[in-house]
Amino acid sequence: MEKKYLEIGKIVAVHGLRGDLRIQPWCNTPEFLTKFRKLYLHKGEDCLKVEKSGVHKNVVLTHFAGIDTREAAAELVNCVVYIDRKDVRLPKGEYFVQDLLGLDVVDADTDRVYGKLTDIFETGANGVYTVTSPDGTETLIPVIDDVIVKTDLKTGKLLIRPLKGLFDDEN
Repeated sequence: MEKKYLEIGKIVAVHGLRGDLRIQPWCNTPEFLTKFRKLYLHKGEDCLKVEKSGVHKNVVLTHFAGIDTREAAAELVNCVVYIDRKDVRLPKGEYFVQDLLGLDVVDADTDRVYGKLTDIFETGANGVYTVTSPDGTETLIPVIDDVIVKTDLKTGKLLIRPLKGLFDDEN
C-alpha cells in the first residue's frame, strides 16, 4: 500500500534567531527538498508552508510561515519532515525507497521467491539491493539491467534474473 506522506528529512537544529531551521535531507540531493512549498510533520497531520528554502553545505535551511522566533523553531527540532506524494512526479523507472522496501524478490523465470527487499544503498557504479531470505540470510544484488527485470509496485514484486552463483553455491 502506498503511503500518502513520505519521509524526506529530519529537522536537526535551529539556525539563527528568526526561526530558520536546519533540515537533514533523506533524499538523493538537498536541492530536491528545496522544491517543495509545503512540508508536513507528524506523518502528515500538520502542514507547514515553506517561505524560503536553500541548501547550505549538506543541509537545507528552511523558514516556515508562522515560525518566527528561535524558541518556536526549537520546538520542531528532531521532528521528521514529510512530503505529500502527489506533490512530486518521478521519472519513469525511478521509485521512492519507501515503496521498494518490503517487496518480494522473485525469480522472473522460475517464480522462486528469494526473500524481501530490506535495504538499498548506492555504490560508485550502481545501486545495490539487500534481499533478506526467510531464514535471515542477506544477499546483495546489483541494480543493473541484467539483473532487475521488472519492479511491480501493484503486485508487490521485484522480478529479477540473478547472476550465476548469487543465490546458490555455484563457483
